[in-house]
Amino acid sequence: MNFFRGVMGGQAAGPQPSGAETIQKLCDRVASSTLLEDRRDAVRALKALSKKYHMEVGTQAMDHLINILQTDRSDSEILGYKHPPKSAWLIYLPMGELMDLLADSREVIRNDGLLLLQQLTKGNAAIQKIVAFENAFERLLDIITEEGSSDGGIVVEDCLLLLLNLLKNNSSNQNFFKEGSYIQRMKPWFEVGDDNSGWSAQKVTNLHLMLQLVRVMVSPVNSPGATASCQKSMYQCGLLQQLCTILMATGVPADILTETINTVSEVIRGSQVNQDYFASVNAPSNPPRLPAIVVLLMSMVNERQPFVLRCAVLYCFQCFLYKNQKGQGEIVATLLPSTIDANSISAGQLLCGGLFSADSLSNWCAAVALAHALQDNLTQKEQLLRVQLATSLGKPPVSLLQQCTNILSQGSKVQTRVGLLMLLCTWISNCPIAVTHFLHNQENVPFLTAQISENLGEDERLVQGLCALLLGICIYYNDNSLENYTKEKLKQLIEKRIGKENFVEKLGFITKHELYSRAAQKPQPVFPSPEQMLFDHEFTKLVKELEGVITKAVHKSSEEEKKEEEVKKTLEQHDNIVTQYKELIREQDAQIQELKEQVASLSSQNDQLQATITQQLSQIQQHKDQYNILKLKLGKENQSQSNSQGDSSQVNGLQTEELTQLREEVEELRKQHTLLQTQLSDKDALINTLVSTNAILMSLLSGFAQPSETVPSSDSSLDASKIAQLESRLAAQTSETERLREEMKSLSESRADLQQQLASATSTVAILQTEKAKLQTEVQESKKEQDDLLMLLADQDQKIHSLKQKLKGLGETVEDEDDLDARDQTDDDDEEEEDEDED
Repeated sequence: MNFFRGVMGGQAAGPQPSGAETIQKLCDRVASSTLLEDRRDAVRALKALSKKYHMEVGTQAMDHLINILQTDRSDSEILGYKHPPKSAWLIYLPMGELMDLLADSREVIRNDGLLLLQQLTKGNAAIQKIVAFENAFERLLDIITEEGSSDGGIVVEDCLLLLLNLLKNNSSNQNFFKEGSYIQRMKPWFEVGDDNSGWSAQKVTNLHLMLQLVRVMVSPVNSPGATASCQKSMYQCGLLQQLCTILMATGVPADILTETINTVSEVIRGSQVNQDYFASVNAPSNPPRLPAIVVLLMSMVNERQPFVLRCAVLYCFQCFLYKNQKGQGEIVATLLPSTIDANSISAGQLLCGGLFSADSLSNWCAAVALAHALQDNLTQKEQLLRVQLATSLGKPPVSLLQQCTNILSQGSKVQTRVGLLMLLCTWISNCPIAVTHFLHNQENVPFLTAQISENLGEDERLVQGLCALLLGICIYYNDNSLENYTKEKLKQLIEKRIGKENFVEKLGFITKHELYSRAAQKPQPVFPSPEQMLFDHEFTKLVKELEGVITKAVHKSSEEEKKEEEVKKTLEQHDNIVTQYKELIREQDAQIQELKEQVASLSSQNDQLQATITQQLSQIQQHKDQYNILKLKLGKENQSQSNSQGDSSQVNGLQTEELTQLREEVEELRKQHTLLQTQLSDKDALINTLVSTNAILMSLLSGFAQPSETVPSSDSSLDASKIAQLESRLAAQTSETERLREEMKSLSESRADLQQQLASATSTVAILQTEKAKLQTEVQESKKEQDDLLMLLADQDQKIHSLKQKLKGLGETVEDEDDLDARDQTDDDDEEEEDEDED
């Protein structure tokens, strides 16, 4: 402990060691100490020294601190505080601001910083978010570009691993990566030349990680909205096009090609635009230019291709058809007689070839691929019934459906039979016409009952379960068009030949199989070996959907079936009426909502009009005040001519301007009044329409209650509940209509008040106009009087001047006004001087 006292600032004898020596000793202590307490003290000392010896701690202690994160991760004190476990390192470490290390010009610091961030971000979403929002994406992508992208070295690999840590299973960081337009910067990573020979191991590793990054952004486990947004960005920036170029390139390593196929699969899955583009991609061979889908299917049905590659192609084909009815139709069309071209290879031909080849894996892949072309698409299920196959020379062609059942009955490998049974179950489910075609072959039902009733080994249990599922589909989706194989006769056959309980037990073998749950977890077909390739992800959804309803259908008696059919027909009739009823209610809801909005608008307009009238009244009062002031001004007759003329002009201009404004506002009020009248008329007509609609609905209700009496009690109570709900809703809507009537009445009264106020305002304006005319007349008269007075004053001045001239001519002294003013000023000065002397 004396050593640490010296390091932490205590007194020690002898020369002090340098910083580098101290750090080296602390690193040795961290690496070699067996006591946890000593390692804690050494780490604490390194933390303190990192502030002063930044570079020394970074270069010497980084590897040891990374090891501490792994060996002592259970110790909360050495890692930091418990909440969160590792976040304290971001504050307390070797190093200051960790993110600055990525921009450090010294490569050793930068590279060690990458390693440290990799350890910190493993499985810690909080630290991942902090690192991402500290501009890590920008810096990491810059480093990857500077280091040569996929041709770079181990530093590129470290950057890609850190990016994977930040993005995988972190929706917040994924959204930040997309919104920051970083997806566009990934496109140059996948630019490969014509010569793809001699790839280094590091380039293969880098490109593999880059493809994984793309898949993280479009993984099926992400939210559908986020995945769709990333898929759109990848198409718009050309990333999907670049991946398809690698897909069709020659010389690409097998593992990179496989991962590229998987990546393209998830980029196009469920995206119609991306799926359409993928359908348009052609192989570079010329001639002929084969579609990329055909080239890939060639690999899938070729038993010499690697197993993982064939699985990837199947996944790509499934993703191409996922929620893509257009693509499903194009695939099925290549099998129809009218579109078959003997001179070209089509997807349908390859699937049929794989379906009936000697390779069981090709049989399974082709069956599953064809099932995906029929998934949730009734039209294509019916179209595929038209497909005819030529079996041998001199024999008539057989349907594809019949050929599948023929191969099934020949006792082929388990994998082949499982694939064919999954195809048949997908094909005829929810398609009564296909069920009829299947039952029309007299050999199919005896074959299925024989398979289910036998006591076979463990390997055959899955086949028995699938046969039970297929027979159950024939019961559940049976339209009773075949007399020998109606629902009731098939159930009687099961009870006699198999037993209901035994049938249900065999049906349960499917979900109990160990590979069933594995296939149900995710869409991508991943299997350790070809022999374990038995279940398809989408098929597990179908089993989950049908197992319960088939079990229920098998246990129903004939009387229950008849009652159910009658109830079903009655309910269908009732549902049609209820549907119409709901439509009327929906329309009425829309009308009521529109009425509410219009009433709100009218109320708002009414408030505005009230405010306008208040403003007008205020302006009228101002006009009255100005008029009174003007009358007072006119009463002053001794005012000079200039002032009188200026005041009268100002008053006249002011009155004219305000009167013009008042007229405009009154005209606007009249227009709004007219508009309100029109809108109120429309509302009255609409309310009358709603009242008549309610009357019709009530009559419908009275007629609707009659047939429900023939329905069994459980269903009649259900209908009564529906009717009660609808009646309640009608009552509420009627109440709402009455409320709207009251609002309209109130609005009409408000309109009447508004009209009275408008009439009052108009009357006031008329009075003001009369007063103005009177005022203008008085002003004119006053002006005329002032002009006459001025003329008299001018004549008087002329006479005075003439008399003064005469007096001067007679020798009299006559003082001018200027002399009088000067004398008066002199007298005033003399008086002031006298006053000062007296003081």
